Amino acid sequence: MSLSPASRLPQLRQAVLTLALCAVLPAVAAAPKALPIGTVQGSEARSAYEGKPVTIEGVVTADWRASLGGFFVQDGGDGDDATSDAVFVQPAGDAALAVGDRVRVRGQVAETAAGAQASLTTLKAERIEVLKHAQPLPLREITAAPADWRALEGERVRISAPLTLSGTDGLERNGELVVAFDGRLWQPSEVAEPGSAQYAEVERDNARRRLVLDDGSSQRNPGQVAYLPADATLRTGTAFTQVEGIVDRRYDGSWRLQVTAPLAPPALQRPAPPEVAGALRAASFNLENFFNGDGKGGGFPTLRGARTEAEFKAQLAKLVETIRPLHADVAALMELENDGYGPDSAVATLVNALNEGQGEQGDWRYVDAGKGPGTNPIRVGLIYRASRVKAVGKPVTLEGGPFVDHSRVPLAQAFRSRAGGKPFVVVANHFKSKGCSEATGADADQKDGQACWNATRAQTARRLDDWLRTDPTRSGGQRAVLLGDFNAYAEESPLRELRARGWQDAFVVAGVAHPYSYVYNGQTGRLDHALLSPAFAPALRGAVEWHINADEQDALGYRDRNVEGPWRSSDHDPLLLGFDP
Repeated sequence: MSLSPASRLPQLRQAVLTLALCAVLPAVAAAPKALPIGTVQGSEARSAYEGKPVTIEGVVTADWRASLGGFFVQDGGDGDDATSDAVFVQPAGDAALAVGDRVRVRGQVAETAAGAQASLTTLKAERIEVLKHAQPLPLREITAAPADWRALEGERVRISAPLTLSGTDGLERNGELVVAFDGRLWQPSEVAEPGSAQYAEVERDNARRRLVLDDGSSQRNPGQVAYLPADATLRTGTAFTQVEGIVDRRYDGSWRLQVTAPLAPPALQRPAPPEVAGALRAASFNLENFFNGDGKGGGFPTLRGARTEAEFKAQLAKLVETIRPLHADVAALMELENDGYGPDSAVATLVNALNEGQGEQGDWRYVDAGKGPGTNPIRVGLIYRASRVKAVGKPVTLEGGPFVDHSRVPLAQAFRSRAGGKPFVVVANHFKSKGCSEATGADADQKDGQACWNATRAQTARRLDDWLRTDPTRSGGQRAVLLGDFNAYAEESPLRELRARGWQDAFVVAGVAHPYSYVYNGQTGRLDHALLSPAFAPALRGAVEWHINADEQDALGYRDRNVEGPWRSSDHDPLLLGFDP
């Protein structure tokens, strides 16, 4: 049946109205398509989507909004091993979500600075939608150091390879531990000459193997660290396994693992007192600022050491428990308070404590240089067992030049074993430290790995050798040992200069593999050395370090937890040499 024109008018009007509305009203936008997180991350240092809006979907693997300002989301992957499948999300508000939720997030991609040159790809969320709850958490297994951590940024991982604890410097302050794949991290200048190709290779290898374990918080001085048992006692050199967490990058640009499962520290194994062959024994030990107040129970806090009498007594007890078991005949000491040689002096207090309750074995004496040596608040010193060795002649010191304001004045004394033999000279040394305060010119940091004041330390080494060639003790002077804190690692120029002048590294002569006495910033090396004159080297029978300090947490010392025993009596390990008389 056909319709008349009049009857078709309502339908025509409706069609025209519909077309008009379609022309005026915008189309309803379809929901934006979610991109794979790997596409957003990309394989370069910065995301190609930086500054652009994107939508992603994935599972919340960790929620640190309260402590780090965001949470991590990981998806099922894009099939590209060069790209990370997770991202850090910073929400604009307080979204109701939990770990295990599958979420859809829309926001703008940003690169959050992590140190001077690195960044963390971040999604600044504008809209968060929870799609499902209680989803399984993705997990990637890692069996070796990754070739490029960027491909794992933000991902939840389990590291089944052993991670060697390399440093605890940041534990109390930041809840951080430095760990490494494939063993300790070595100070590059301990094992390679600065500026050499080998040095650069050690740096690259350290960077590849290094990882920071973190507590998922930016809080300073956290107290109890979330991923460790209460009052955990840790030693560098031990290993963790099956460590789980989120790969992250922030603060200083270090790759870190925000740990998500408690760690089980390995059983604590500590070294017994060292044994060394030879009838004559010489030790060296940096006491780490041994100040005794006024020597009568008052005068606290001290300039550099104990803050209270109780701390002083605890420090003294630890030092005694360190020195006695060495059974040394002569010991060179660093960082003694420079307060003379009277009965209330720091050196007299230490010697009295060593002798207390020892009967006939209490025969420690100290070398009295009359004054100083030097005018620095700390000085070197020499102590010895009177029943074992005899001081020959008077002590001598070297002043002037680098020893005026920087390196501590060295102290030399000749001795002879009570069992006979030729005289030998022991020289206590403490070279200028690496701190950069007031360093200028050649002493400024040359960016070669030797830090500040290296020119002064090298000059100190030359002046020391020139002086000893004059036989200042008038003892014949051919048999000599340099002991002390040289504030230089084994391959740095001060040590290389001394070896070039004929001094021999006692630990090399003794065939000791990988000696060390100090751990700093997660790297192991030696600041404390024993160097032998050519005439004395053949008498060496052994060399050893007692690793009671460098590997121990700073918090175990007398100022904090004050654990019983010699542990963390200083920040340096003592060393012990054995000789034929």
